[in-house]
Parts: sequence; C-alpha cells; structure tokens
Amino acid sequence: MYGRFTEKAQKAITFSQESAMMLGHNYVGTEHLLLGLLKEGSGVAARVLHNQGVTEDKVLKEIEELIGRGEETGEQPLGFTPRTKRVLELSFREARRMGNDYIGTEHLLLGIMKEGESVAVRILIDLGVDPQKLLNEIVKILNEEAPGATGAPKNHSGYSNTPTLNQFGRDLTEMAREGKFDPVVGRDNEIERVIQILSRRTKNNPCLIGEPGVGKTAIAEGLAQKIVEGNIPETLRDK
Repeated sequence: MYGRFTEKAQKAITFSQESAMMLGHNYVGTEHLLLGLLKEGSGVAARVLHNQGVTEDKVLKEIEELIGRGEETGEQPLGFTPRTKRVLELSFREARRMGNDYIGTEHLLLGIMKEGESVAVRILIDLGVDPQKLLNEIVKILNEEAPGATGAPKNHSGYSNTPTLNQFGRDLTEMAREGKFDPVVGRDNEIERVIQILSRRTKNNPCLIGEPGVGKTAIAEGLAQKIVEGNIPETLRDK
C-alpha cells in the first residue's frame, strides 16, 4: 500500500512525522497527519482545506490546546497510532473505490473524514468545517483535473440528486424504509435533541461524538426511522 502514495502524499506523511517531533509527541496521530497535509501546501487536500479557512497556524493552535506540547527530544516518533493506521487503510480503500491506482493527499483527507472520530475531525469541526462542503470541494477539484472528466460519477444514475452524498455515505432513510434497521430502544432523548438541532434555522449541524460502540449510529438510525414514520417536524419531512 505505502508504495502507491504520490510524491505529495509522501511529503505530507513526512511532514506529519516532523510535526509530531516538533510538538514533542512520541506518536503520529491524525492531528499530525492533518498538519502534514497543510504543510505540504500544494496538494488537493491543502487546497481544499485552505478554501474552507483551515490553516496550519489554526490547526497547530488547536493541537496545543487539546493535547499540549511535550519536550522536543529530536527522536523519531514511535509510530502511527491505531487510528492513524485506520485512516491510511481507509485512504487506500477510497483510492481503490474511486478507480485510482495511487493514493494522493485527497485520499488521505477522505480517509480522515471517513474514519470520523479522530482528533483531526474534532479539530476540523472546532474550526467550523462543513464536512459535506469539504467533500464537495474534493470532488469538484478532482473532476476539474481529471482528463476528459465530465463531472458525472459512474454507475450512480439513480443518485443524480445527491451524487456526492451517495459517493461517500449511505442513505439511512432509504435503508429504514426498506426495514433494514432494528428498533432503537432507550435513545429517545438523544434522537429528540438531534431533531431539535436539525430544525434550527442556524447552527443546525449536530455532531455525535464518543468512543466506538456507545450508540452514535443507533441514534442516526433512530432518526431515519422517525423520518420514514413521519414522526418529525414538517421541516424534516422527506429528507
């Protein structure tokens, strides 16, 4: 897998290791990888992040506030954290799914977003990044740069209304309509809170955080079931 990284992706990974050393951390986390993508500067990931207002200085400040600095020893970090390894695996899968025989900075950024629960994602959310806008920007740039690109994803004729969402996510409402979810028990308060946030005119992007297995997906599935049942405010109907 690692031999497939583009030169820019390799530079970003090298910069992430250097960033960990600079911060006195003995591991390479997703936050360092995010910083490495920005330090690389010219890849798709850096351009997309800059367009979303994410800068190297802002990310560095967030890392210092969330984790703090250690003592610089000049020694190489011990290695990638399990979550960072997961991001690298997901970046490989994203590249393969998109039909690419290489892993670029855009795939690394997609890997971060797909993993979804890392420090890097928390930093992006804290900086006000809209995940869907970020994904749209990646697809837009890739379509512009692809030779002879038409901008239309292949084999998604049934998803013309939401091509980007269908490329990177699942339609939970449709899955609920098909009866693919078990009943959600004991999550009524959390689901109602999500509905309240989604119904706002502004600041209407709920973020479910927590360790794997605490029930974040169940809340989303429960919301999808309520939408299918029509047991939601008018503003959320047919979503």
